[in-house]
Amino acid sequence: MTGHAEDFTRLELSAPDLLYNYRYFRSRLSSSTRMLVLVKANAYGHGAVQVASLLQQAGADYLAVALPVEGIELRQAGISMPIMVLTTGTDFFDEMLDKKLEPGIPNLYTLAALRDVLRRRGVKGFPVHLKIDSGMHRLGFMADELPALCAFLAESPEITVRSVYSHLAVADDPSEDEYTRFQIDTFIKGATVIEQSIGYHPIWHLLNSAGIERFPEYQFDMVRLGIGIYGIDPVIRPEGVKSPAGLRPIASLKVKILQIKTLHKGDGTIGYGRHGIVAPEGTVIATIPAGYADGLDRHLGCGRASFLLNGKRVPTIGNICMDMTMLDITGVEASVGDTVTIFGKDPSAEELAGILDTIPYEILTSVPRRIQRVIIRK
Repeated sequence: MTGHAEDFTRLELSAPDLLYNYRYFRSRLSSSTRMLVLVKANAYGHGAVQVASLLQQAGADYLAVALPVEGIELRQAGISMPIMVLTTGTDFFDEMLDKKLEPGIPNLYTLAALRDVLRRRGVKGFPVHLKIDSGMHRLGFMADELPALCAFLAESPEITVRSVYSHLAVADDPSEDEYTRFQIDTFIKGATVIEQSIGYHPIWHLLNSAGIERFPEYQFDMVRLGIGIYGIDPVIRPEGVKSPAGLRPIASLKVKILQIKTLHKGDGTIGYGRHGIVAPEGTVIATIPAGYADGLDRHLGCGRASFLLNGKRVPTIGNICMDMTMLDITGVEASVGDTVTIFGKDPSAEELAGILDTIPYEILTSVPRRIQRVIIRK
C-alpha cells in the first residue's frame, strides 16, 4: 500500500440502479419524447465518461455538458451520441465543430461570434440550441430580443436551430407553481415566435428532473434529466414524505480502514486542534484515507456525521484532515481493510447535505477526480 487515498477509496456506480432511475423517468414520457441527460460537472461528481457510456448503452437521445472541454473529453473517450454544450462561451467554436458538439446559445453576441467561425470554415446548417430566458434570469434571450434574433437567423444559412429551450427555477417546489406556470407560458410564447420566423419545427425542451415528475404535460419534444438519474429525489416534499418513484442512489463512496488503535485516558487527543477527546473508559479509533480533499467537508467532523461500518454507524472524531478522517469505532467489531461507506444508501447524500445545510448536488460534485470511479454491473 502506498498510502495515497486513491489506492483505498472508490466511488462505486451501480449500473442497475442507474438503469432503474432512467426507466422510471422514461415511463413518465410518451414514446416519442426524447431524453437528454445531464453529465456536466463530471456527471454531478459521478464520473462523466463512466455515466455517459452507461447512458449511451441505455438509449438516451442526448447528453448535455456545461463546458466545451467536458464535451471534448467525452468525444475522446469514444462517446458518439449527440452532445449539447450549455455554457458555450466564444473561445472553443473550432474545437466544437471538430468534435461535433452542439452549442447552447444565450445571446446574439455569442451567435454572431459562432457565425463568424462558420463562415470562415464554410460551414452551412450548423446545429445550435437557442435558450429563452423565461424567468430564471441567468442566461437566455428575453422576449424583446427575439425580433433581432429572428432577423439574424433569417440572414444566416450557416445556422440551423436544432432546439429551443429554457430552464425552470422552482419546478421542484409546489408552493411556487404559479411562477413555474408563468415560465412555461413565457417559454411557449418565445419558442412559437422563433418557430414561426424560421419556418420549421425545432426540438422544444423545458422540463428538468422535477418538471418531468410534476409537469409531464409540458414535456414537448424532449426533456432534460439531471439529478433524478443519479437517484436523488428532485422534488421538495413535506417532512417524512418519500418519493413514490423509489429512486435509487447510484453512487456509494467507500473507503478501507488504514489503521485501528485503542486510546486510553492520558494518551492525549485526536487530530488537528485537539478536538477529538478520548473517553474516560477508552476510545477505539479507525483512520480512513479520505478527507476534505476527497469531498468530506470539514464540518462533518467532530461527531457531526457518522458513516457505515460493518452494519453499524460510526461517528467522526476530531477534525477531518486533508486526506484522512478518524472515526470512533468503540464497540464495533472491525479490522484493518474493512470498508466504510461515507455515503450511498446509508448514509445518504441527502443526510450529509442536511448536516451541512446544503443540497445533495454539492455533496456529489465535491468528490474529486482523484477518486477512482468503478462501475458495478450487478
